[in-house]
Amino acid sequence: MTTEMVMVDEVPFPPQITTTKPLSLLGHGITDIEIHFLQIKFTAIGVYLEPEVVGHLQQWKGKPGDVLAEDDDFFEALINAPVEKFLRVVVIKEIKGSQYGVQLESAVRDRLAADDKYEEEEEEALEKVVEFFQSKYFKKDSVITYHFPANSATAEIAFTTEGKEEAKIKVENSNVVEMIKKWYLGGTRGVSATTISSLANTLSAELCK
Repeated sequence: MTTEMVMVDEVPFPPQITTTKPLSLLGHGITDIEIHFLQIKFTAIGVYLEPEVVGHLQQWKGKPGDVLAEDDDFFEALINAPVEKFLRVVVIKEIKGSQYGVQLESAVRDRLAADDKYEEEEEEALEKVVEFFQSKYFKKDSVITYHFPANSATAEIAFTTEGKEEAKIKVENSNVVEMIKKWYLGGTRGVSATTISSLANTLSAELCK
């Protein structure tokens, strides 16, 4: 195994990480915004999955990456596949944690509301996540991770920044967890088109093997 880092917009990502088992970096990209023709990059993203995920995506075998990137059913199947998932998000442009929290909150809330799943329990669970980020400051190179175990509808979110101990929060509301996954992995509605395209291309190649 080579341990050479994968560079995502000058941010190094390990090609493999081990949680309860080894997960491979199968997709990466950035979140950015264009203002007056100027591209502002916010975060670099790495998506780590169990290589076995391809076993759950066999019906898309032979489809090219650009087709998969447009296929939300494919990403739905990816999200629902009973494999471990791990997202590593590295800050490029420093912002307040509260700003990130608000983005997450509105993305998750809108998705829940659209599916008629935004009840009191979801509101409370989401509020806790927002509060978790509220007190943080996202310096450049800070790391946010999302760990989604294979067979449980929970998520563990961790935040690490220079000079501070890692902070963690567990999300146990399955609807909120599902929409956090969809925020990052939700196909054409995902927050990072580059990440979705990268995942689609990698998985397309893996499915052809």
